[in-house]
Amino acid sequence: MSRTVTISAEQPNGFVANIQMGDQQFVIDESGITQGIDTGPTPYDYIMSALGSCTVITLHMYAQRKQWPLQRAEVVLSHERVYAADCEHCDDKSAKISQITKKLKLTGDLTQEQRLRLEIISSKCPVQKTLQACIVIQTELVHE
Repeated sequence: MSRTVTISAEQPNGFVANIQMGDQQFVIDESGITQGIDTGPTPYDYIMSALGSCTVITLHMYAQRKQWPLQRAEVVLSHERVYAADCEHCDDKSAKISQITKKLKLTGDLTQEQRLRLEIISSKCPVQKTLQACIVIQTELVHE
């Protein structure tokens, strides 16, 4: 199922993007870059939100199917740019890669084996698979 998402930004504040998804509207705000103001989530906040929500939902779906007593799944995510290797080229900014760290907390009367299995399952959510795969983005200029 394909879903269309429309994003626009206008002057005088081109650092605030308006997102339209069906009947729902959201804002992404990067005005903090130039103005030091934080009035809304950034694009990376939304990426981490998509990853985190997909992770906890995947865990609950799996636990329900297995009839495991998972009461709550919580993921705390952080994003940073880190060096890809041993910092051999530390002066080269392109040597850094994006890294998201997931800290997983599972609540419920789960065995150690169940917890370890859920840790593995947490990396199998569709959003994580998409982020870790090669994504092809095709850009087309539309004339007015």
